[in-house]
Amino acid sequence: MVALLFLFNIATIKLRNIKLNIKTMKDVIKKVHQYSQNISDVWKAISEAEEISSWFIKADFKAKVGYEYTFTHENTVINGKVLKADPVYTLAYTWIVGDTAVETIVTWTLQENEHGTLLTLEHSGISNYPNKQMATTMFESFSGGWSSCISNLEKFLKEKKHV
Repeated sequence: MVALLFLFNIATIKLRNIKLNIKTMKDVIKKVHQYSQNISDVWKAISEAEEISSWFIKADFKAKVGYEYTFTHENTVINGKVLKADPVYTLAYTWIVGDTAVETIVTWTLQENEHGTLLTLEHSGISNYPNKQMATTMFESFSGGWSSCISNLEKFLKEKKHV
């Protein structure tokens, strides 16, 4: 009986930890990548509409605080407002997918180093989605999407360098 109670307590603790991990892990996506390009080139690629449209998504965008942007891909529209634009270091904006009315925040941080530019992308507030299942689905979708974006940005910057 004591052994059974002990196993039940262990299972309960593990279940609580899983719930806590889901709650904390499903709110922030963080991607870090080192680019060989200089900080100005990386900044331009993430902050200018023409360049964003080349490697990421069709963009009506200006890296100007308060600017209300629109990203469009097929039937999906993403809207938001630029919250911070500290050229060449930080760009942050709200991110609202379609008609969900759920506001999340995307932050790009650039850091120059001896190898080029270290980019950190964070997408936070995903737990703002109305239920856990939708938040989990959006987290997984955004995470995969941001991984593709990091790769696409690298390809774009390499191709641009060779032009």
